[in-house]
Amino acid sequence: MTAPLPSSPDTSAARRASIHRHTHETDVQVTLDLGSAALPDGNRLQTGHGFLDHMLEQLARHGRLGLSVQATGDLHVEVHHLAEDVGITVGQALAQALGNRQGIERYGSQFIPMDETLAHVVVDLSGRAHLAFEPEKLDVWGTAGDFSHYHLREFLRGLCNHAGITLHVRLLAGREAHHVIEAIMKAFARALRDAVAVTSDSLPSTKGLL
Repeated sequence: MTAPLPSSPDTSAARRASIHRHTHETDVQVTLDLGSAALPDGNRLQTGHGFLDHMLEQLARHGRLGLSVQATGDLHVEVHHLAEDVGITVGQALAQALGNRQGIERYGSQFIPMDETLAHVVVDLSGRAHLAFEPEKLDVWGTAGDFSHYHLREFLRGLCNHAGITLHVRLLAGREAHHVIEAIMKAFARALRDAVAVTSDSLPSTKGLL
């Protein structure tokens, strides 16, 4: 008798979320689809800040995410509030879209070069929030517009805290802010793409809960 073939992971369940966050400083609407590289009307990324839009585009493209972000913020003050609140809202959407995290790969690790820059990002969708952000220890200079690696840190901190992600960001080479930020975002996107992939029917934890 021929043994039955192993069953494939069930990826039919919708892994989508829509989150609206409104404060006195920002108004952010995020729609996320982990099962599609594009939403029906395409990836709409409009925050009012060109470089933040560009980074979200890297997250969507390299993460193969259906991602829409519509946001406004107090940019007359500074980009900090907008970057942080967009990160928080994307994190909330990611947590909702992951559900109980059944069958996900959980871990992802990627090295990404960009000219003189080399970034390494490791992701664990552990349910525990932690960000280790090494670039702030190094002499990264300049900004992309007025967006610095410190703003990237606040975006990632907000995302980690609200998605339940352990994230380690290492900068192995590079000093110019634009290349540093973009290489880190691309590495994060690709590591996240690996981590959210559904590869089994079981929960990737001996505790039975993530």
